[in-house]
Amino acid sequence: MLILASNSPRRREILSALRLTFAVEPSLFEERAAGRSARETVLAFARGKAEDVFSRHREDIVLGADTVVSLDGEILGKPKDGADAARMLRRLSGRMHEVFTGVCVLSSGGCGEEVVSTKVFFNPLGEDLIEAYVKSGLPLDKAGAYGIQDGFPLVGHIEGSYTNVVGLPEETVRALLSRIGGYKW
Repeated sequence: MLILASNSPRRREILSALRLTFAVEPSLFEERAAGRSARETVLAFARGKAEDVFSRHREDIVLGADTVVSLDGEILGKPKDGADAARMLRRLSGRMHEVFTGVCVLSSGGCGEEVVSTKVFFNPLGEDLIEAYVKSGLPLDKAGAYGIQDGFPLVGHIEGSYTNVVGLPEETVRALLSRIGGYKW
């Protein structure tokens, strides 16, 4: 059985869209970035989450993932509150940033992991849009204080994987599950 080591509704949606049968068991892994780059952070966190759940499910295939937003080399995590979300959105306004997702698949047959990066180009955001978006509550549980799928005109365009920006790069997941989990597409 495939187990998603995350409680993310967006990751569940992406796996469901791939027509995969899976269980969800959120990891107890404690995330501590401590001076790592965005790429190193997402890989370490994805691996830590997958290893934690795999330690309890050695006969299964475990998928761990972690996503961060990086602006000028600084990781923008989930906002603490609405004011923090507004601050992040102002910083992202009219600029390019990168979204990194680390993916780790563990099974008794081995381990596969990758980091995917997507460049995201934000539209210039007016204060009215920022205020409306923050009031919606949507940015509060998302890295970088936004979701590309939320229906607000935040993003002008991207270079790379759309599903990576949502939180789980579909193409990479397919490849790792084929290689490590023996899935046929």
